[in-house]
Amino acid sequence: MLRTLMGWFFGFEAENAEVLHGPGPLLLVPNHVSWFDWLFLWVLLEDDWRFVTSSTTAQASPIHRALMINRWTFPIDVASPYAVKRMAEHLSKGGKLVLFAEGRLSLTGVLMKLFEGTGFLLHKTKSPVVTCFLRGANRLPFSRHQNKAEFFPTVTAHFSQRLTAPLFEALKTSLARPRITAWLRDRMVEQQFEVEHRVGPKTILLALVDVAQRYGGKTILEDPTGQNLNYRKLLAGADLIFRRLRPRLLPGQDRVGVLLPNVNATPVVLIALWVCGRIPAVLNFTTGPATMRACTELAGLKQIITSRQFVAKARLDLSWIHLTGVEVIYLEDVREGIPRGEKIGALISQWFRPSLPPTFIGADQTAVVLFTSGSEGVPKGVELSHANILANVRQMLGVMDLEDNDRVFNCLPLFHSFGLVVGLFLPLLRGLYTYLYPSPLHYRMVPSALYDRACTVFLSTNTFLNGYARKANAYDFRSVRYLFAAAEKLQEATATTWARKFGVVAREGYGATECSPALALNTPLQPKEGTVGKLMPGIEYKLEPVEGVAEGGRLLVRGPNMMKGYLNADANEKFKALGGWYDTGDIVTVDDEGYVQIRGRLKRFAKVSGEMVSLTAVEDALAGAFPHYGLRCQLAVVTRPDEDRGEVLIAVSNESRLTLEEIRSVLRARGLNNLSVPREIRVVREIPKLGTGKIDHRKLSERLAAEPAT
Repeated sequence: MLRTLMGWFFGFEAENAEVLHGPGPLLLVPNHVSWFDWLFLWVLLEDDWRFVTSSTTAQASPIHRALMINRWTFPIDVASPYAVKRMAEHLSKGGKLVLFAEGRLSLTGVLMKLFEGTGFLLHKTKSPVVTCFLRGANRLPFSRHQNKAEFFPTVTAHFSQRLTAPLFEALKTSLARPRITAWLRDRMVEQQFEVEHRVGPKTILLALVDVAQRYGGKTILEDPTGQNLNYRKLLAGADLIFRRLRPRLLPGQDRVGVLLPNVNATPVVLIALWVCGRIPAVLNFTTGPATMRACTELAGLKQIITSRQFVAKARLDLSWIHLTGVEVIYLEDVREGIPRGEKIGALISQWFRPSLPPTFIGADQTAVVLFTSGSEGVPKGVELSHANILANVRQMLGVMDLEDNDRVFNCLPLFHSFGLVVGLFLPLLRGLYTYLYPSPLHYRMVPSALYDRACTVFLSTNTFLNGYARKANAYDFRSVRYLFAAAEKLQEATATTWARKFGVVAREGYGATECSPALALNTPLQPKEGTVGKLMPGIEYKLEPVEGVAEGGRLLVRGPNMMKGYLNADANEKFKALGGWYDTGDIVTVDDEGYVQIRGRLKRFAKVSGEMVSLTAVEDALAGAFPHYGLRCQLAVVTRPDEDRGEVLIAVSNESRLTLEEIRSVLRARGLNNLSVPREIRVVREIPKLGTGKIDHRKLSERLAAEPAT
């Protein structure tokens, strides 16, 4: 009867509940997000199951005692060293236990840490374990998660098959216990991701409407113009732009160029184009006219949406657009003439139940076209589908303990996958406030703006972090609890500077545009210095051997976040030939705990006297090694052909006083062999950078080849 009532009120259903039947021993480990989690499980269990409860908490009140000490519970003293032993004895006799291994309600709605007693229990008893993901229970009023409560949210229970923990017989119990606990948590995170991606909204538009209906009046976007947008205003603005834009779009043209900075108007335009059934192709305006023209031709663009004000302030040269016959649609013209009454009507229509006009786009349809950085050649056009982006957002949300009151500061350009997906789509689909700042190069203004908005999550790259460290006040980043650094290698010197000056720990991540983009991430729960963390849930990997590289291999990955393909015919043909695998081109090692360490890009290896030398490793060793020249001193390492050695290394710096002897001394002190020592040094006024802050090694090599050595 109770289960029927829960079906009426909560739409409650259970998936694979039959795995709970049958003989023990068996351990059931669910996530814990509300005070009534036990009830959703209890209606499914037979009488031989017992819930592990705290005998200490049970003494808080008569109600606690009645609920926590009865014939369906297994009370333990959580402070006693014999508590786990008692549970192990019960399992050894064929018992079945429900254990909330987090030991508390989640504050984030996702899995927090598991107590290592769980790993000890599995190690000692060899009991099978079933994991359970309670989806939607975090929306109940009886939850510590600060999500907007609903009296009757849809709640479902999803059970895994019976799992057997790895044995780790060669390890002592003290070492095996945390390893098994980590294994169990990884399985639970993978289960959460798999369920969310399978049963959740299938397109970004549907996911956006879903979260808007829960957070309608919450301010989620702000930019330097001072304009604030909540979900109602965001969807109303997208609806208005959609209605004005649709008649102006050329029939038969799926892709439309977008040339806009980090402002609130950019997500409004993206949403409006999706509603129109069109695909935004986001252009990188920092690459210059020639590259933008090449990307426009590659995508077959006939129209580009931009802003007169942006073009004027950024001093963009758009003469190439007129030469190619591409039509420019200015946002100012689209907005002009929208009656005030129509604006008020659009906002009122979103007030009661936020929504968007119906569209017929599917999960596998392209959501956006992005262009690679071009650091090693001509940029490639990458097609990311709605399913790709949603998968990656859900992967990240599964491992990041973001809270409802977190505030994201994003100054990374939206033409880059890191800035667009991690810095915009992720917070939009999680219900978080985001401040969009137009440029990461404002080294004085960015820290002040972040301080003024009291943001708690900051996205950046190694190069930009060094710039902020030079200009920022030590108190500017007081509110930051999460600093994610990706897009390029986070150098040890940079991480040390931020930890000492600002008291902020930089968490390094790793990804690629083709992967939507995140592949791995260090988190506070599972950090490991010198690595980029563990691969995201749902991602498979394999390492292919590389001649001359003794340790590690070339990383190939596969998962639901991998791109649809390239616009470039040759590159797309090679990608399709791999059968769903994406070749990252990076040499990595993966340890026995699953942590990934980047050795360098295969194209950033040099063959010196028959040995493979990582240029990235040499750059990392030299980073921050010359503080007496100031923080502006930068170094890059490139190569040139050599008849005797095959290739030789060249150190390039913007510091004219730096000597080869100083470089050699540092490299020898860091343990690098003679093959890793540059044979010459070249001085340039400025080391070229990409829009994301990475060194443009291709342009640097071309510049050195054109200029004779002095």
